[in-house]
Amino acid sequence: MLAVILFGFIFVFQHCFRPATAGVEKIIPGLQPQAVTSVQVIPNGALEIRADYTNNSWLLTKPVLYPAQTAAIETLLGALQKLAPALRISAAELGKNPDSDAEFGFENPQTTLVIESGSRRWQIKIGNKTAPGNQVYLRVVGIDGAFVVDAGWLKFIPRTADDWRDTALVDAGQNGFDSIILTNGVKIIELHRDPTNHLWRMTRWLQARANNDLITGALQQLQSAHVTQFVTDDSNTDLTAFGLQPPDLDLWLGRGTNFAAAVHIGKSPTNDSSQVYARREGWNTIVTAAKKPLLPWYDPVNSFRDPYLLELTSPVAEIEVRGTNNFDYVLRRQGSNDWQVVGEKFPVDADSVQSFLKVLAGLRIADFAQDVAPDLRAYGLAAPQRQIILRSTAGDTNSAIVQLSFGSAQTNEVFVKRADEDFIYAITPDDFNLLSLLSKEGWNFRERQIWNFTENDVAQITVQQDGKTRQIIHNGPDKWSLAPGSQGIINPPAIEETVHRLGELAAAGWIARGLTEPEKFGFNTNNLQIAVELKTGEKLAVDFGAPISDQTALAAVTLAGERWAFVFPPVLYQFVLNYLTIPTNVP
Repeated sequence: MLAVILFGFIFVFQHCFRPATAGVEKIIPGLQPQAVTSVQVIPNGALEIRADYTNNSWLLTKPVLYPAQTAAIETLLGALQKLAPALRISAAELGKNPDSDAEFGFENPQTTLVIESGSRRWQIKIGNKTAPGNQVYLRVVGIDGAFVVDAGWLKFIPRTADDWRDTALVDAGQNGFDSIILTNGVKIIELHRDPTNHLWRMTRWLQARANNDLITGALQQLQSAHVTQFVTDDSNTDLTAFGLQPPDLDLWLGRGTNFAAAVHIGKSPTNDSSQVYARREGWNTIVTAAKKPLLPWYDPVNSFRDPYLLELTSPVAEIEVRGTNNFDYVLRRQGSNDWQVVGEKFPVDADSVQSFLKVLAGLRIADFAQDVAPDLRAYGLAAPQRQIILRSTAGDTNSAIVQLSFGSAQTNEVFVKRADEDFIYAITPDDFNLLSLLSKEGWNFRERQIWNFTENDVAQITVQQDGKTRQIIHNGPDKWSLAPGSQGIINPPAIEETVHRLGELAAAGWIARGLTEPEKFGFNTNNLQIAVELKTGEKLAVDFGAPISDQTALAAVTLAGERWAFVFPPVLYQFVLNYLTIPTNVP
């Protein structure tokens, strides 16, 4: 009897419950997800869910009409394509049991799927789960028998239409948008992005440069705005109750002349101020969404204007500065990054020029003082105290990148006007003072390096202070001694380091050119004077004037026959005070 039973089990298992050949048999042969045009999900006792592929996107058509989640649908189709049976039940075995449809769950399947791809159509009935619950019975109409498959893929089947609804408020990537129309109050703001330089510009309610950082950031945040709840799909719903008639915020996003997406934002629910009611253009559905990602679009009109006086999008070849007291000058680029002050022979510090341009490009608008200025005299701009012109081509007056005129200063602002705009702006006095300091006169841009030698080049150093003189002889590396007649104690290694640093002397900033009245800067014969005699016989000298603080002081040198006053570098000044001065108790 046992042998007969065993033989019968083997026969039935081999002929009725044959394990599928791994990697060969598929539940739905020929299914290609990218070619599918329709997916129907018919849950037992619930509304049918249907999605159709049209106009290069998935659209829910039942039980509501609404954009669908492409990723969710493609995930289900991908799982179906890979689905292979763990066991196959033959049609003969099913026929032996008249109650097999009921026992396997095919009589009233928990879910039926209908997949359409061109002229092909598959109907899949999902029956009961097996006793352990990790597998499920499945039948494909038109294919003999039934299958036992892994139950893990069932999680990709939507239980309600909301599982497949697109939760984004905007259905297209922000990089493709080049036009925006925004209404967040009584004014309509229209913005367009230039296809050449990719900068945004406001075209309504006025023609103005736009705030690129704010717009780019607001578009990025918009991509994170998602539906938190689908409230109603009723086309007869009173929009006024949700603050959507009229909306608190209207946002239209387009490419070229076509608007690709739009969203309307209403009021917040009474029990949650962090949410707002919203509706996508073209759909009746009202949803709620988090308000935070939408906040930049609520900003006032001027927030969408460029907060900077200028943006440098092309290289500057020439800088012309005009001002009172006849200190006009022109900086002209020579080569890739060398500059000259036209008419001068001294070398120019390229870093100082770049610092000036950086400060200029970083000037923020403190106030939009006037959008139409009928009288420039009221702002001190009829005869500006300073003008700065940047040109893209040296010597070409028609190649101006921007021309700025700076007018009168009020208590908290200085008025500014661009030559290519009608608007009057204002900047802070601190910003204007910094700009004035950097561009006061052309000689301010002189190369900061004063001289360059090494300690090995030095023969001796002469220090004069308060009528006293001390000479220090260089006898070799780290070897310094006082000359005959000089008294006191010296620290040779410290002097070596001080002289090393002194050989790389560079001005922290130029103060004056041509010292005709040195006493105004604190220079007198009793102050510290240091003279360096090189082994070549060349003599270099620096004189010290009034202290600026306990950290540094003014100093003066002679360059090309002219006396120049400058701010002595603070770190080197401390070395000089400690090791190259004459103590008061030394005769």
